[in-house]
Order: sequence, then structure tokens, then C-alpha cells
Amino acid sequence: MTALDAPPVTVTSARMDARMDGRMRLVLVVLLVAQFMLAVDFSILNVALPVIGEGLGFSLGGLQWIATSFALAAAGFTLLFGRIADLVGRRRIFLGGLAVLGAASLAGGLATGPELLMAARVVHGLATAAVTPAGLSLLTSAFPEGPLRDRALGLNGALMSAGFTTGAVLGGVLTDLLSWRWAFFVNVPVAAAVLLVAPAVLKESRPADRPRLDVPGAITVTGGLLALVYGLTAAGEHGWTDPAALAALAAAAVLLTAFPLVERRAAAPLVPVRVLKRRTVVWGNLAGLVAFATETSLVFLMTLHLQDVLGFSALAAGLSFGVLGAGTVLGGLLAPRFLGRFSPRTALIAGGLLQAAATLVLVDPSYGLLLAATFAGGVGNMLAIVAFMVTATSGLPDAEQGMATGIATMTQQIGITLGTPVMSAVLVTTTALPDGISRAVLVNAGLVLAGVLTSALFLRRW
Repeated sequence: MTALDAPPVTVTSARMDARMDGRMRLVLVVLLVAQFMLAVDFSILNVALPVIGEGLGFSLGGLQWIATSFALAAAGFTLLFGRIADLVGRRRIFLGGLAVLGAASLAGGLATGPELLMAARVVHGLATAAVTPAGLSLLTSAFPEGPLRDRALGLNGALMSAGFTTGAVLGGVLTDLLSWRWAFFVNVPVAAAVLLVAPAVLKESRPADRPRLDVPGAITVTGGLLALVYGLTAAGEHGWTDPAALAALAAAAVLLTAFPLVERRAAAPLVPVRVLKRRTVVWGNLAGLVAFATETSLVFLMTLHLQDVLGFSALAAGLSFGVLGAGTVLGGLLAPRFLGRFSPRTALIAGGLLQAAATLVLVDPSYGLLLAATFAGGVGNMLAIVAFMVTATSGLPDAEQGMATGIATMTQQIGITLGTPVMSAVLVTTTALPDGISRAVLVNAGLVLAGVLTSALFLRRW
């Protein structure tokens, strides 16, 4: 029986008395600083994109590829690098990825033309695909399954959410006061500081016998993920009838469907079939996909509501989402306590129900109601996200934590990419923008409730 199978309210005194020692705290600080930097990095360029386009001569159509090139690399290669970290050493991949990320950030900040910036963004995405699952697997393997790991993942979720909000604000401040180039340069000293401290704090972990990398599986899943992210991005830009988008999504469906078949024949599969059959992995990651897709796309919808319906400036709209950041930080801090008293399944259901209720309030909100609902929704969303991470990484040996966190990180990346194109497609079904936003918000809440239902039905026992 795993911790996830335990009765919801049975908490022993030993579990409640679990404490982190000094070394654990050092490991946690180093890894959380790195994860916070990665979270800031996801959102810091959003505000700066128009200024970057003017400064380097990007066309209007080419501007979105600054973000898309990063997303393609980060989402497409996350699972592969997570498994490589299991095989060759998580600390090695983590430190190497951080060094590459710092160099790519420096190159991006020094770019003099679109080509160099795009190359830097691709390398930046690849480095993120390496650092994120390696860092998470170092985190999950450093803390035993139970309250200590729950607490570490809760703090990780809280800081990641704070990082997303900080990135949006910091990007605007740096661009206005200094230059868009500082949105890249800010990563360099942080990466350097982590690289100086981490080797003395983090222990290496890799198997004594190193199996071969599953190349056919790697090609299949990476190609499928790249096609999926490209197809979703193209659909969001050109519509869901765009031939290129449909072709990419069809290719993704073929490759990702073929992936389990390829894994059955592999001697050392990238993701063993027994893992793909685990309810915690399948339904836990589905819950995470819903949580990331719905909340990130809800921010998109509320941005339109604030600016195009209520008439707010871009800066005022961005600052308004500070309450969402506060809600997610609070949710991340409360999640370990909730998980200590109840099961991850209960946390997924409770967090989803709170998020769904808060989302329904946003169908046609006043400004005050919007602030209150986004705060409450942020608490619920982060409770669900921490429960998803606990569910998706529990019950697996330490040797497979890189794979488990790679799958979870891939879920996060796909969810972030998936949400906005889906909501955009709903948005354009009506000619009046307020009506389109209201309809999309209702669909968003429906998706959250569907995620709650799957968790309730399929995560009872595994």
C-alpha cells in the first residue's frame, strides 16, 4: 500500500512529527531558487514581446515564434531529458542544463537580429526541458514519500506560482526602466549563483547498471509532442481549420498512439508499459493537464475582460493578477497541511471544486468580484496542482523519479500550451466579445468539473 492508498484521515504521530534536517533545507533552497527562476522565465517575456519585435525587426507574424520556439523545445524534449537524467545522473543534467540556460539567456540578451534570438530561444527551451524534470526528480528523491515530500512540493508549487506572477511584473518593469534585454540578462547571475552552490549541496543519483536509451521510443514521443505543440499553436493563430495545424495534430495523434506499442517491444523502454498503466500516472497527469490548461487560459480570458470590456490599461490589468499570484502562493502553503489530513484524491477534488466555483463567478464579473474570484480560484488551482504532483510521482522507485517528473513536467507544458487555443476557439463562436468571453468561461468551468469527476471515479484505489 502506498501513501496514496492510505485512509484519508489516518495520520500517525510519526508522520506529523516529520521534520527537515539542515541538509534537506539546503537542498530545498537550491532547488526552489532554480525552479523559481524557471517560472519567472516562462512569463517575463510576455510584456516585452512588442518591444523586442520593434528592436530586432520581427514581423508581426514572426513575433509569436519567440514564445513558440521556446515552448516547442521545452515541451517536446521534457520527457526525453527526464529519462536521460535517470540514466546518466540527475545532478549532472541539472547542472549542465543550468549552465546552458545561463549561456542561452546571455546570447538572447546580446542578440542583434531575429535569427540569433530565435536560436537562443530554442536552446533556452532545451535547457529548460533538461533542468525542470531533473530538478523536480532531485526534489522528490531527496524527500521520502509522505509529509516531507508533500511539504517540499507545496513550497515548490507556491514559489512557481509566485514566479509566474513575478515574471509578468518584472518583465514590464525591466523593459520600461532599462531594456528588454534585461529580461534575458536577469537569468545569468541567478544561474551562476545556483551553479556555485549546488555541487556542494546536491548528491548525484544514477543506477549502478546503466541501460541503453530507448531511441525508437524517444523519437516517437518527442516527435509526437513537437507535432502536438506546433499544431495547437498553429490552431490558436490561424484557426482549427488550418491545414498545417490539422496535419500536425494528426501526426501527433499517430505518433503518440504508436508510443505505447513501441514501448512494449523495447528492451529498456523510455516509459515502461506498467508505468503507463498506473492509475496514479494516467489520471493524476490528466488532472494536472486540466489544472494547468484551465487556469492559464482563464488568465487570457480575464485579460481580455479587463482591457477590452472594462477598459483597463495593460499595466493595470497585469497588476490586477497579483491577487491570483497571492491565491496560488497561499494554496501552495496550505496544500501540505491538507494532504497531511486527507488523501491526494480528496485534495484534487476539493481544489477542483473550489476552482470551478470561482470560475463560474467570472462569467460576467465586476472588478471587485473578479479580484475575489481569481484569488479563491488560485487557492483551489494550486491545491489541485500540488496534489497532482504528489499523485503522479508517488509509488514509483527513486530510480524512476526522473521519468515520473518528466511526464509531470510534460503535462504542465502541454497544459499551458493547450488552454489558450481551446478558449480562443470558443471565444470566436460569437461576434460580441463579452458574450464570447462568458461562453469561454463557462466551458472553462465545465472542463474543471470534468477533471474533478475523473479524479473522483478513477483514483479511488490503484
